[in-house]
Amino acid sequence: MIKLRNIAKCYKSGAGMTYVLQQINIDIAEGEFVTIMGPSGAGKTTLLNILGMLDSDWEGEFHLFDQVVHELKPKQRMALNKQYIGFVFQNFNLLDTLTVYENLDIPLSYRNVKGAERAGIVCDTLDRFGIVAKKDLYPSQLSGGQQQLVGVARAVVADPKLILADEPTGNLHSSQGEEIMDLFKKLNREGTTIVQVTHSDKYAAYGNRIINLKDGWMDGDPVATQAATRE
Repeated sequence: MIKLRNIAKCYKSGAGMTYVLQQINIDIAEGEFVTIMGPSGAGKTTLLNILGMLDSDWEGEFHLFDQVVHELKPKQRMALNKQYIGFVFQNFNLLDTLTVYENLDIPLSYRNVKGAERAGIVCDTLDRFGIVAKKDLYPSQLSGGQQQLVGVARAVVADPKLILADEPTGNLHSSQGEEIMDLFKKLNREGTTIVQVTHSDKYAAYGNRIINLKDGWMDGDPVATQAATRE
């Protein structure tokens, strides 16, 4: 499903070029649940942004399904993103001028789901996440934890093939975090591929494989590093 070859990402600095990622080679099969771990500054979020096609300034080869991403134009990449990917952002990235309901409706509109069907899907998702009472509120009226729940709901509302989650439980209470991870595990069992970034060994154990990054490099053999599968 995903094939990365020699992915590198760098920035210009006063001292020359500073590399955030170097020689990243990863294969992710459809239906996997993969965790990316590593210390702050290791390049975890940068790698996730490349996978989500939110960052186009990198070197190397990236294949998603049968698409050669590194050869696509920006508009083609964004179309691919909207078709296949749900993204949970660490800083939420909710649209401040839209209500909770409208934020959840956006991914469905991108996929040309008809209005009546969209309304049903959004209402079901609001109920699933226990945020029906928040549907007419704006992000600024929500707590951090509530915004995170809306962000996760928005990522899954359109039933994407791939979920990319950057610290999806970072702003949630432990019980809420476990509910989100249980939901991810259920979606994964149903066939959704999930790649998450987390610092938590507990939540990493929900997946079936761990990829460790250190200073922008892959640390050790990611294929051999297995996480315990939580049933």
